[in-house]
This record gives sequence, C-alpha cells and structure tokens, in this order.
Amino acid sequence: MCGICGVFALTGRLDPAVSAVVPAMTRAIAHRGPDGDGYYSDARVALGHSRLSIIDRAGGAQPMSNEDGNCHVLFNGEIYNHRELRRTLTERGHRFRTHSDTEAIVHAYEEYGPACVEHFEGMFAFAIYDQRTASLFLARDRVGKKPLYYGVFKGVLHFGSEIKSIAKSPYW
Repeated sequence: MCGICGVFALTGRLDPAVSAVVPAMTRAIAHRGPDGDGYYSDARVALGHSRLSIIDRAGGAQPMSNEDGNCHVLFNGEIYNHRELRRTLTERGHRFRTHSDTEAIVHAYEEYGPACVEHFEGMFAFAIYDQRTASLFLARDRVGKKPLYYGVFKGVLHFGSEIKSIAKSPYW
C-alpha cells in the first residue's frame, strides 16, 4: 500500500499556505509507505506521495511524470496487466524509463485520456495532474479496494488516501 494526497485550485492559483501543507499531509499517511516520499507542485497543484516499494523498487519513485514532464501521476495499488499494457503503449510510440506499473498509468492516460481506467486490471487509486490542460484526474478501481477521499474547501479540491491527510489543510 502507498499513500497519495494533494490539493488542486479549481480556479486560479493555489494559495501558498495550502500548497505548503502537502508535506504535512504526506507525513500523516507515512505509515502507508515507509520507503520514501515525493512531491510535485506548481501554481495550481501540490501533490504528495508516501511509497511502499514493491514493483520496480529502484525506479518507481513518485510523483512520476511522462517523458515530456507535463503529466504527473500519484498511485496507490497495483495494475496487474501493466506488462501487457506497456507492450501496447510502446507499439504506439510511448517511451518508458522504468519497469513500474505506475508509469503504465501515465502513458495510458496520454493515450486514452480518462478512458484509461477501462484498460486497467487491478486495484488502484490515483491522481494525474495534466499541465497541458491544467486539470486533475482522480480515479479509483471499480470495487473500491484502494481508498480515495476528497472534498472541496474554499475552491480547492483536497484528496488523500486517508481523511486525516486532508484534515491537515488550513481550509479543513
């Protein structure tokens, strides 16, 4: 299991005070992923990840981006068919840098958009921030095996693997 969390301004720029709380949000779920943490932020979004290394222990650090660096993914779970999906996406011109199932998600999103979830077999909760469209896409597996909580406070979407992560926000 891993932990994901973040904040996204629905309009305009993200309040720096809210962006600055993402490390605390990530620490609140550190028990979900004791093998490391990672962050990404820009004027509109701040993302945090607490990692439990299982697949591609050396190369699977998150947030992970596509080869252009304009789509960023946070992921909790496992995509069982990631090798098959990787072959299909490679044939369509995508370049992979890791052996992680996480990277298959970001490339599938580039190829299929939100319909990427139709191609995944597994248990998952993930967030993809697409800088090209300034949008955030959240998804969870069909059964809801992996948790994903969210709420909107003062025009900012907050999300996390556990509610206590969201509760760290000054807007809570």
